[in-house]
Amino acid sequence: MRRRLTATIQDVRGRIGEACRRAGRSADDVRLVAVTKYVDDAMTRLVAECGCGDLAESRPQRLWEKAAALADVAPPVRWHLVGHLQRNKVRRTLPVVALVQSLDSMRLLEAVNSEAAMRGRVCDVLVEVNLSGEPQRSGVAVADLPPLVDAARVASHVRLRGLMGMATHPDAAEADARRDFARLRELRDRLAATVGHDALAELSMGMSGDFEAAIAEGSTMVRVGSLLFDGVV
Repeated sequence: MRRRLTATIQDVRGRIGEACRRAGRSADDVRLVAVTKYVDDAMTRLVAECGCGDLAESRPQRLWEKAAALADVAPPVRWHLVGHLQRNKVRRTLPVVALVQSLDSMRLLEAVNSEAAMRGRVCDVLVEVNLSGEPQRSGVAVADLPPLVDAARVASHVRLRGLMGMATHPDAAEADARRDFARLRELRDRLAATVGHDALAELSMGMSGDFEAAIAEGSTMVRVGSLLFDGVV
């Protein structure tokens, strides 16, 4: 199993590198974040031991459990939360998370900033953008993005790192996915003109089925889950 997983991770990294080459970018510009919500603690540990230092969960409770189960892994795992974060789960989430990729409201920003201040730390965040406009999708509406970005940029104990989003239809044709990713990049570029590029350097976009299209449009983080585990578990 370890051998198969290692080979799969290497294959995904190779595809990332090839996508970067086609886009005229360095492979070092794109971070692989392994989404482990599909697998148990033992397989998650194996992913880390096979060289994926950035792991992501979509549910805070599983993030807490897996962070505890893998606390002895060296080097330490950098945990990302990629799913919705409720304000009542902020207190338990902040001690274990390296990056909250799903900041989506002023109220959540206030809760994260307050908790981080109490802990004497700064919490790195990405603002999640709802590109589809569908109310059942998570993320801040495009129209509400600028004020949230402005507030996150000046929050005392939050460090804004960039934006996160997903294609409107993850199984759609590559051209459709690229249009969504291009839109997120263009939103970032417009905002960066006023808040500064450093605050919006990261673009987390692209998953198992469309990460190459995302890289073509400027993604700096790809969130790959099912592709890593097909044929392994």
